[in-house]
Amino acid sequence: MTQVIQKVLGKVQVSPAIIADIAKGRALPELGKKLGSYASEDTTEFLGAILYGAIFLESSDIHLEPQEDKVRLRLRIDGILQDVTFFSEELYQTLLSRIKLLSGIKLNITDKPQDGRFTVELEKIDIEIRTSSLPSEQGESLVLRILNPQKLMALDALGLRNDLHLLLSKELQKPNGMIAVAGPTGSGKTTTLYAFLLELQNPGIKIITIEDPIEYHLTGISQTQIAPEKGYSFAEGLASIVRQDPDVILVGEIRDSQTAKIALQAALTGHLVLTTIHTNDAAGTIPRLVDLGATTSSIAPALTMVVGERLVRKVCKKCAVVSKPTEAELTEIKKNLKGLPKETGIPKNLDSIKIAKASGGGCKTCNNTGYQGRKGLFEVLTVNAALEKFILTNPPVSEIKKLAVKNGMISMYQSGLIEVVLGETTLEEVRRVIESDEQ
Repeated sequence: MTQVIQKVLGKVQVSPAIIADIAKGRALPELGKKLGSYASEDTTEFLGAILYGAIFLESSDIHLEPQEDKVRLRLRIDGILQDVTFFSEELYQTLLSRIKLLSGIKLNITDKPQDGRFTVELEKIDIEIRTSSLPSEQGESLVLRILNPQKLMALDALGLRNDLHLLLSKELQKPNGMIAVAGPTGSGKTTTLYAFLLELQNPGIKIITIEDPIEYHLTGISQTQIAPEKGYSFAEGLASIVRQDPDVILVGEIRDSQTAKIALQAALTGHLVLTTIHTNDAAGTIPRLVDLGATTSSIAPALTMVVGERLVRKVCKKCAVVSKPTEAELTEIKKNLKGLPKETGIPKNLDSIKIAKASGGGCKTCNNTGYQGRKGLFEVLTVNAALEKFILTNPPVSEIKKLAVKNGMISMYQSGLIEVVLGETTLEEVRRVIESDEQ
C-alpha cells in the first residue's frame, strides 16, 4: 500500500540555493522578507521557498487565505497561527494551480472541498504534504499539513513523567483490550498513537493499521488507507483486518457506530486495539462510545485505558523569566497538587518554588513569542474492576472522572501545573489550553 501511495504523489525538490538562503535566518519576519523576494521568481521557486521555510521553522501547517485584494500566508508554529507575508491574487492563482496539480486535485473544481497529497524531497527525506482546499467568499482557501517523518517519536522521547511512562508501558504489555487516545484535533493524538506502535513493534507480532489518511509510513507494519469513494470505510476495513490474524490493530479514529462496535469486539476477542476518539477528556470517551451506539456491556470489558491529551507550548529557555509565583498562583498550585505521589517529580516544599514566565517581547530564537516547542499533557484513565462495574450503569462524565481520580488518575490540569512547577511551561499557557478542574 505504501508503494502505491508513493507512486501517485507529486514530488517537489527544493533547490539547494533556496535551502541555503532560508537557512541563514531564523525569525518569521526574515522569512516573510525572503518570500517577498521569491514572489517575483517562477511559481516552482516560490512554492519551494514557502515549503522549505515552513519545514525549517518546524510548522505543522501552512495556511493560504485569499482576502479582498491580497492573499495572506500564515504558519502554525507550536499550535499558534502567525502571519508571514501577503502577496497578490494573480500570483496565488498560479500557485494554487501548481499545488492542485501536485496534489492530484482537479483544477476545474472550485466550488467544492477537495483533498490531496504530494511530497517534498529534502536531503533524502520524503516529507508528505496533505492538501485541503475549501471554497470561500474570496476564493479557494488552502491548508497544507506537513507530515515530517522526523517528528515520529518513540515512547521514551515523548517527554513523559516517570510515573506516566511506567503506567503506559505496563498497559501496552496487555495482549488484548482497547487503548484509546482522546482529545480534539491538533492535540497530539496521532504522535502518541504512533509512539505506542513503535513501542509494540517487533518481528514476533503482526500489526495492521487502517487510517485516514496514512500519516507516517512504518517499516514492518501493514498499513491501509480508507477510500470512502470506493466503499472502503473504517468499518469495512476493520472487519477485513480481523480476518488477517493480527495481534495489534490500529484504527485511526472511531467516528461511527459500526466502527465502534467492531473495534470493541476485536478488543474482546484477543486483539490489542489502538485508536483515537474526539472528546474533551479521558472520562468523556465512555459516554461518547455510548452516543455512537456501543453498549456499556461491550465497553466495560473491552476498554482497558484511555489517554486524554493536550499540547502546551514550552517556555523559551533563552529568554524566559523565572520568579516566585504570586500568592494567588501559589495557592492554586498547592491546592491542586496536594497529595500527589512523589513519582510525579514535584518538589516536597512548594512554598519555595519559582515558576517561569514568558518574556513579553520574546527573542529571535522563539520568533518573539516567548515560547519554543511543545509537549504533551496527559491524563490516563485505567479501567479496573470497580470502574468496569460502574460503566455498566451508564454514568455521566463527571461521575466517571470522580471515580478515576479516586483510583489515582492525575488530571490534565494537574499535569499542566506539574509542568509549571518543573519550569517547562507557564501558568498562563496551561490555562489557555485546559480548564481548571474546578470549572
